[in-house]
Amino acid sequence: MFKHHRYPRVVILQAVYFKLRFTLSYRDVEELMAIRGVKVDHSTIQRWVFKFSKVLEGKINKRKRRVSRSWRMDETYVKVGGMDRYLYRAVDKYGNTVDFLLTKRRMKGSAQKFLNKAILNNGKPRIINIDKSGANTSGIKTWNNRSCTVKKIKIRQCKYLNNIVEQDHRTIKRRITISCGFKEFESAQRTLAGIEVVHIIRKGQIIDSKSTVFKTFCSLAA
Repeated sequence: MFKHHRYPRVVILQAVYFKLRFTLSYRDVEELMAIRGVKVDHSTIQRWVFKFSKVLEGKINKRKRRVSRSWRMDETYVKVGGMDRYLYRAVDKYGNTVDFLLTKRRMKGSAQKFLNKAILNNGKPRIINIDKSGANTSGIKTWNNRSCTVKKIKIRQCKYLNNIVEQDHRTIKRRITISCGFKEFESAQRTLAGIEVVHIIRKGQIIDSKSTVFKTFCSLAA
């Protein structure tokens, strides 16, 4: 994964971690690396984040602890190319991250696509708490209708129970407030995936975690 790169693995991962963990611009990360004696352009750091965030997302699903079967599902908007895009997220009743997906539209198909991804990675939940969103309701009902299992996913609409996922939204969105949003959809997808990976590690959801968040982050790229 790190072959043909000018810099060693630990330097690349440190730069990527800085961007995904803290509210920093790419130029801020460039300056921090320069303080540590590493001269690397901010555009190179951006390419590293683009490349390795997707890889880390794929690996974290193999090491993430099992979540509760009671989920809270919601979406929030993210600016991409000056337009609103929608980040679907779900946490369990304990606040552990279930899954996430950035979509271009807020509709039944988007909710269903997110649900398919979440169930594939985490198994079928017993119950999902949502707000009054018709798209989310339709997405879950469609999944139930297409499911071959007897037990269907129960839909519950209780506003205060979704406070836990709304608070989690703010933690993620705080990481991107330093910029004016993303320019391209795929770049937004990959960067947000990396931010979510670090957030999951910080919650202690990783099996065989190391002594620090950064060491656990590096172990995912081993």
